[in-house]
Amino acid sequence: MWINEMPAFAPFIIGAIIALLTTGRLRQAILLITPVISGLHLLTVPVGTSLGFDVAGFSLEVYRVDKLSLLFGYIFHIAAFLAILFSIHVKDTLQQISGLLYAGSAIGAVFAGDLITLFIFWELLAITSVFLIWARGTERAYVAGMRYLIIQVLSGVILLVGIIFYAYQQQSISFSLIGLEGTAGWLIFIAFGIKCAFPMLHNWLTDAYPEATPTGTVFLSAFTTKVAVYALARAYPGTELLVYIGVVMACFPIFFAVIENDLRRVLSYSMINQIGFMVVGIGIGTALAVNGAVSHAFNDILFKGLLFMSMGAVLHMTGKIDGSRLGGLYKSMPKTAILCMVGAASISAFPLFSGFVSKSMVMSAAIENGYGWAWLLLLFSAAGVFHHAGIKIPYFAFFAHDSGIRTTEPPKNMLMAMTISAVLCIAIGVYPNALYQLLPFDTGYNPYDATHVLTQLQLLFFSALAFIWLNLRGMYPPELPSVNLDVDWLYRRLFPATLKPLFNGMWRLDAAFRGWFMDRLNSALGMLSRHAPDGILSRTQLSGSMVIWVTILLATYLILSFW
Repeated sequence: MWINEMPAFAPFIIGAIIALLTTGRLRQAILLITPVISGLHLLTVPVGTSLGFDVAGFSLEVYRVDKLSLLFGYIFHIAAFLAILFSIHVKDTLQQISGLLYAGSAIGAVFAGDLITLFIFWELLAITSVFLIWARGTERAYVAGMRYLIIQVLSGVILLVGIIFYAYQQQSISFSLIGLEGTAGWLIFIAFGIKCAFPMLHNWLTDAYPEATPTGTVFLSAFTTKVAVYALARAYPGTELLVYIGVVMACFPIFFAVIENDLRRVLSYSMINQIGFMVVGIGIGTALAVNGAVSHAFNDILFKGLLFMSMGAVLHMTGKIDGSRLGGLYKSMPKTAILCMVGAASISAFPLFSGFVSKSMVMSAAIENGYGWAWLLLLFSAAGVFHHAGIKIPYFAFFAHDSGIRTTEPPKNMLMAMTISAVLCIAIGVYPNALYQLLPFDTGYNPYDATHVLTQLQLLFFSALAFIWLNLRGMYPPELPSVNLDVDWLYRRLFPATLKPLFNGMWRLDAAFRGWFMDRLNSALGMLSRHAPDGILSRTQLSGSMVIWVTILLATYLILSFW
């Protein structure tokens, strides 16, 4: 019998343990049924449910249910089911168990009512997810996974220090509005920012996600960054700094995504771009803006997951993911191509697709609250999204030039997961009220007014026209095998260029010092060796002579004492 107070993450931990002890179809059934049973139970949990206890004078609330946490709880259950369904054909215990625990960690984080519980799940997110990168088994995956783990653990350490400061200052560890007040607020903000892929702190995402397994990237795209978005919405709504950060996040990835050849890396940059819209909404902080931010997080998990699934299917079937090596796949993978285009239309915010009904809320909130400059830059970034994700991904993977690759559609479970995602993207776009009813605030917003629809259609039309014109003129950046550096230029180029001479000088100094020391030591040993084995130190003395010398010393001591 279910009880409301049972934490939503508990079934995932139990399911992972049972799945670990089983094999074959039984394990597959357990993996699939775990998010279904947990999700059905969550539908019965009323707002206001909580579970907590006191430890060392602090109140731990390991499970707290409100409308904000429920929204993320619902979409995380859907994402977990879709990711497991997409990967169910994989015979890899490590990926299967890690994926289930990873999803459970994300659910635990969004229902955490205190900062200590949040920290525990914050670190579990890092530990469980890194195995999805390492599971690919390549050297690049191992190195990228190590960098990913270091950054994620660093985020946890900063969060822990911030929690200690916050608990000392506030005498509370409740996870609620924090704000940028004092050292604690800034430390927690930075920790959230790392996981949210703030500018200059984002490279772990574009570095690691493309190196994960074809199925592992689908898990990764759903949870880590969205937990950070939830945390910002909970602790920092209305923080104006987030508007500036979000605008930068929405704009700068466009340039890298356009020139990138690895299509999963294009989607990684696109993820940062979409998170930028969410961060702007949280920074504005009004009911409409926060609704837009969290609903766009909900939709992004679906359409970005669909795009990652389609590219994962391409990689699984062809072994290739570079735009320069693909093309013409619509001939042998027509279903995957159509599903990919649904995801592309959704992320591009076509009317009647999910992205339109959430992104327009953030844009409207920016205009209504005097952020006209932000609206213009978000409009520019929306056009860029259509270029790199709406057109480039399906065009270079399935159309463009014919690469000569002939394969088949991916396994049925992959197609089924993509189909469910596509149906949800269209359903939310056609009937947005189903999503709006789950949002934290009731704003009565209507996305389908003439202004929103006409503005978006004009934007999409001229963006498509620009792509066609640039492509026909040969001015659109070609798909070329290359390695494009952004912030990782610092540790791949700048740091080696500046630190290598410094360390070389230190090694030369060390070698010179060790050489001088060894010369002195050898000289000292040489002096000693002149007395051995026939030297004065090696000679033996008669015991009688030793007795005489001891007697003389004692006599001298007695004379001096009496004197």
